[in-house]
Amino acid sequence: MNTMKKWLIASVLMWGLIPFGFAADDRGTTEQATAMVKKGIAYIKEHGKEKAFAEFANISNKDFHDRDLYLFVYDLNGVNLSHGNNPKMNGKNLIDLKVGDKFVVKDMIALASTKGKGWVDYQWPNPVTKVLETKSTYLEKVDNYFVGCGAYK
Repeated sequence: MNTMKKWLIASVLMWGLIPFGFAADDRGTTEQATAMVKKGIAYIKEHGKEKAFAEFANISNKDFHDRDLYLFVYDLNGVNLSHGNNPKMNGKNLIDLKVGDKFVVKDMIALASTKGKGWVDYQWPNPVTKVLETKSTYLEKVDNYFVGCGAYK
């Protein structure tokens, strides 16, 4: 095979594989979700709840919005205090929110109340693909609320 054909085949293979690499980069990881929660809690401690919750809901703030990763906050009664993907949820009591067979917010409250932090798996619409996908959320309790961030599997 001559050099030109080898170069052409290599180029086609390389360009054909690039989208697969980018696709993997389009999703946040569980490690990045955990780091974002910790960054959010540090921001609350430094700037106070009011400013922090506003920044978490500010979609243009790249510290708290990265691809499909975003922060959300609920109190232990199920009221959404801040939602990074859908600010219309702010102030609403979503304790009875059921997606599939899971009461998502109740499960998070149970974990926050008993262990203080950890992971909850459930189905949730991906803000990038708009498709219902399995999501694993890391959350940590702070005072009478918790901060969470999930990564799609």
